[in-house]
Amino acid sequence: MNFEVSVILPVFNAESYVAKAIESVLQQAEVEEVIVVNDGSTDGSLAIIKEFQNIDERIKVFHHKNKQNKGRSETRNLGIQKATSNFIAFLDADDFYLKNRFTNDQLKFEEDHSVEGVYNAIGAHFYKESSLVEKQRLQLTTVSNAIVSEDLFKTLLSGSFGYFSIDGLTVKQSVFNKTGLFNSALVVTEDTDLIWKMALKCILVPGLIEQPVAMRGVHDDNVFNNQELYEEYNLKLFESIAFWSTKNNIKIKNIERIIEKVWILKSRQTHSILKKISYWFYLTVNMTSTLFTYLTVKYFPLVRYRKTLFSFMYKQAE
Repeated sequence: MNFEVSVILPVFNAESYVAKAIESVLQQAEVEEVIVVNDGSTDGSLAIIKEFQNIDERIKVFHHKNKQNKGRSETRNLGIQKATSNFIAFLDADDFYLKNRFTNDQLKFEEDHSVEGVYNAIGAHFYKESSLVEKQRLQLTTVSNAIVSEDLFKTLLSGSFGYFSIDGLTVKQSVFNKTGLFNSALVVTEDTDLIWKMALKCILVPGLIEQPVAMRGVHDDNVFNNQELYEEYNLKLFESIAFWSTKNNIKIKNIERIIEKVWILKSRQTHSILKKISYWFYLTVNMTSTLFTYLTVKYFPLVRYRKTLFSFMYKQAE
């Protein structure tokens, strides 16, 4: 299998950054095509993209129907559907690749043909004044230890060794047959959702995890600055993974790890036992494959919170 890469580049009002992003992709010899999906931009982004398209035929530009704004998930999904190469990589329009972005990835895929994805570290390029704390926090986004593929999901879920960004990931196009595309119901955390699904179903291996292969653009308009939005969608992320897992033959131990996280988050939202029971029914209806397993009983609220609800009984027993 020839190592040729389609890079998916979603663009929405990124006129200040998109030229640098495109230039960084075009300098990579392994890139067969740059799938630019314009997500209804209203600034000068499209004009800049067309200038590059006139110079390099590898750039292919797509739009949603009626040039609508559809958001990050549907924009990346359109790019995946239009890609023709055997390998897929991603780059946000305000980020950029470093030189030799794919050199080591190619070696990893050629060394072991069973490998379905390679993840790498990314750094940060600051377009704004930032505190020393923020610079240190974003200096290197990576998984700090080499993790065997079988343990990658639980490692990412725990966060014990960090995490990796989609800008640092290269996968075989066939991966999406196993995971599906980005979940368009998630306004944010959609990249984490897909990465975790890949970790559950595919063979992902570390590439360059001690030095960056790409740089994240840090500026005032970054969506990751919106903590309230991420908090709103954090539970939806875990629900998405839980529901998908029960339909995709994921090991029950991993499903339990997900459900545990779901209940931790849900407990922070409500203290009413009736609301928790109602939520338990909601989960059960959407996770029918776990209905006759120990998980149904273990996470039933009257069982899970029995020591709090019936504390007097436990005190008597003591």
